[in-house]
Amino acid sequence: MASQNPIAPSPAAGLYGGSVFANVVQAPEDPILGVTVAYNKDPSPVKVNLGVGAYRTEEGKPLVLNVVRRAEQLLVNDPSRVKEYLPITGLADFNKLSAKLIFGADSPAIQENRVATVQCLSGTGSLRVGGEFLARHYHERTIYIPQPTWGNHPKVFTLAGLSVKTYRYYDPTTRGLNFEGLLADLSAAPPGAIVLLHACAHNPTGVDPTLDQWEQIRLLMRSKGLLPFFDSAYQGFASGNLDADAQSVRMFVADGGECLTAQSYAKNMGLYGERVGALSIVCKSADVATRVESQLKLVIRPMYSNPPIHGASIVATILKDRELYHEWTIELKAMADRIINMRQQLFDALRARGMPGDWSHIIKQIGMFTFTGLNTEQVTFMTKEYHIYMTSDGRISMAGLSSKTVPHLTDAIHAAVTRMK
Repeated sequence: MASQNPIAPSPAAGLYGGSVFANVVQAPEDPILGVTVAYNKDPSPVKVNLGVGAYRTEEGKPLVLNVVRRAEQLLVNDPSRVKEYLPITGLADFNKLSAKLIFGADSPAIQENRVATVQCLSGTGSLRVGGEFLARHYHERTIYIPQPTWGNHPKVFTLAGLSVKTYRYYDPTTRGLNFEGLLADLSAAPPGAIVLLHACAHNPTGVDPTLDQWEQIRLLMRSKGLLPFFDSAYQGFASGNLDADAQSVRMFVADGGECLTAQSYAKNMGLYGERVGALSIVCKSADVATRVESQLKLVIRPMYSNPPIHGASIVATILKDRELYHEWTIELKAMADRIINMRQQLFDALRARGMPGDWSHIIKQIGMFTFTGLNTEQVTFMTKEYHIYMTSDGRISMAGLSSKTVPHLTDAIHAAVTRMK
């Protein structure tokens, strides 16, 4: 009897050279990143991309901060620097400085060594590592996310092993916060549930709770034992003030309770492609924090082994040098101020155009994005007729707008609102 060949090609490999992947279907474009793909294919000279979540100058160009270039030059000129692997938890200086930036240098949690911080792959990676840690080690596997929220949140947490539910957040009637709905939904959440909170500059709405409202949210969550998981993607980028944009997080840390925070340096240092972020878990004691860190390593090791060194070194160089840090705060405020100025310019232009309805939400909202209130049909009309690209929910990136493109956008919104009701 002839012996069977253990590595003979299987019939599943496809007859006559067919692919074993023939049944793979074409996936749809990412709803956010797909906007830029469509924009790039459009030959129109008047096209405007308001979908990208990245800062642009008044000339519509990407910006590398001067302070980042200075820090990189310092790193390049240091002959002692090597390209060895970082530890699983990342660059130690980066982790310490990141925790101080979000919690405050005088935070009792830091002083008492109750914070476990690990360097991750920007905000997305920080959320994913935090989600997987919670799925393995936390007794409640349900996470409540705001409705609406960043499109990647439900996917990140579902794949991390958590069950995703929503709580009311945005009120389309007022184009502001549905605070009563938010409180009602969190009150109805099971004790111990995880709650995702945007630290500032809520994406996609640009609507944030007031400090008084944050305090009410904190009291409710602590009374029910709900676990806060902050996503801080815009610290300093929203108001131009690093401390002001961290107030929501610091309120929860100040009460001695536990929480998680995901940080990203994509927006506030313009390090989009460097993928620099941190996950910090504030614990009840130093002993618990040590054990939490040990388990975070077990999440990270089989996922990507250890994080990249360059971006974290840039951040650490800036944060630990007083002069560079000061320069960063000035450049950061300039970015935030330009976005605030774009809000004002767009609002003024719409009002001068005699737009029907109230458009004051444009200047009331904060951060990179404005939730215009335009519907899917109006967005499609603006793309087709005016070559203006944005996500289908009517979210526009104020950072993609300039004084030159405000009139074109105003015309497009006016046409969409008056013709496509």
